[in-house]
Amino acid sequence: MSPDAGLPDLAALEAAIGIAFRDRRLLRTALTHRSYLNEVARAETADNERLEFLGDALVDFVAADHLYRRLPGAREGTLTTLRAALVRESALAGFARAIGLGGFMRLGRGEEASGGRARAPLLCDAFEALVGAIYLDHGLATVERFVVHFIEPELDAVLARQGDRDAKSRFQELAQRAWQTTPRYVTVGESGPDHAKSFVVQVHVGHTVWGEGTGLSKSEAAQAAAAAALERLAAVPVPSDGAADGDGAPAPSADGAT
Repeated sequence: MSPDAGLPDLAALEAAIGIAFRDRRLLRTALTHRSYLNEVARAETADNERLEFLGDALVDFVAADHLYRRLPGAREGTLTTLRAALVRESALAGFARAIGLGGFMRLGRGEEASGGRARAPLLCDAFEALVGAIYLDHGLATVERFVVHFIEPELDAVLARQGDRDAKSRFQELAQRAWQTTPRYVTVGESGPDHAKSFVVQVHVGHTVWGEGTGLSKSEAAQAAAAAALERLAAVPVPSDGAADGDGAPAPSADGAT
């Protein structure tokens, strides 16, 4: 797609987001990175940084409002942590990728050549600028519907990850109480390029492997392993005398890895 997005491209983006702009100049500005203007002698629009500023505040507000209404019992600290997770750069860049926003951005040749359309900071900025443009063209209600469409499933994922995040602590407490030993986490595999590696981690109690998990970081994989261990532990009776495999942990069921 040409960096100089024309009306057909704008129409395609409008179709992707389900919003038709009354003033398409706002949409064009939202898509214009400053590197593009550096290479155009007589640009017909400004760059998107002012809209990004506005959109950043709007995304923060919509996320805070949604969290306040969705989680009436949550404390301020919890709400603040969740909001930060919803509006972090990687999350907003993910929202941008979901609508193919990178393909509509207007970039300078250097930025284009360096892979700017796929870079998280530029995608995040463009998403915020798009939100700012929607606000100016359609108002707050439309912005709220647009942003909540993205943050609602992201919130569900964040809450699920938070549940998993407690898995290591819970499994450690259970292991220490039942077998008087601390689980060990061992990285047993990794794959993928440096910027998108996937890790496989096992959790051991004594010589027994109680769970295995995969994640985009060793920490995430360890949490998944602990969650798997908790599921297995729920299905395997732990003898009250801590009958062990010789190193403090009972062997899992017959289908388990050891």
